Amino acid sequence: MVHDVLVLGGSGVDATVYVPELPLPYADTYGVPPIQERVGNTGAGVALGCAALGLSVAFADLVGDDPQGAIIREALSGVDARWGRAAAGTRRSVLLVGPDGRRTSLHDPRDTPGERLPRELYAGVRARHAHVSITGYCRDVYDDLDGVPTSTDLHDWDGVNDHHRDFAYRSGLVFLSAAALESPERVMRHILDRGRAEAVVCTRGAEGCLVLPRGGELRAFPAAPLPGPVADTNGAGDAFVSGFLYGRLRGRPLEECVRLGALAGAHACTVAGTHEAPITEAALLARHDRIAADA
Repeated sequence: MVHDVLVLGGSGVDATVYVPELPLPYADTYGVPPIQERVGNTGAGVALGCAALGLSVAFADLVGDDPQGAIIREALSGVDARWGRAAAGTRRSVLLVGPDGRRTSLHDPRDTPGERLPRELYAGVRARHAHVSITGYCRDVYDDLDGVPTSTDLHDWDGVNDHHRDFAYRSGLVFLSAAALESPERVMRHILDRGRAEAVVCTRGAEGCLVLPRGGELRAFPAAPLPGPVADTNGAGDAFVSGFLYGRLRGRPLEECVRLGALAGAHACTVAGTHEAPITEAALLARHDRIAADA
């Protein structure tokens, strides 16, 4: 079987805490709504988002032999998932979410020096595309992908941190956020100059995104309209990647890939939790066609 997407690394568990404001002023105790542990992190989000869009997904990662690992295995039971054991246990995050949906993430990566994603978990998987999460143990997977097109999400890279460089320079399609960038265009051009990417996509939240293809000009695209009130912005970036990859794997032109990504990201902002209810293929295409008809 040939999968549409192979996602490598990036699963974890999020404990979401809805707080009265951000930043949260000091107080000894805050009363908050029920705190829930849910599947989270970027790789899980891309995998679940792509699967909801009807793509065939394989997933490989390291998780712990702990209750959080069981949450992840259950959440990803609908895709072709392959698991190795994380020596330090399952990665976790505490997400503080304000009334406007903005969040602050406290991330516990559970890193173990020298740990690698075992080759046998993914080397035999046939896929049209591989999405590589920026977990340290995925750094060496590129040599094993045998020419399969690749992508990665650098998230809030500042353009300087060495951890991200291998992923930035070795991926064929690079996503990142403008959150920590003074000059997104400069960093985007640097990625193209130093690496093998054919395009770099920089998301800017409510301001939309910037796209810089190799040999092309920088283009700005607007954000998609929200289909409802903002509930929680967690997972919006991963949803954008899923929608974009869906368009790419369906042969859509760049402009449509961006629009599909933006629509998926907008949907994610209206759903509580991180990856609880990704947009379906039918809903995504219906919203896309309505916007295209009005353009």
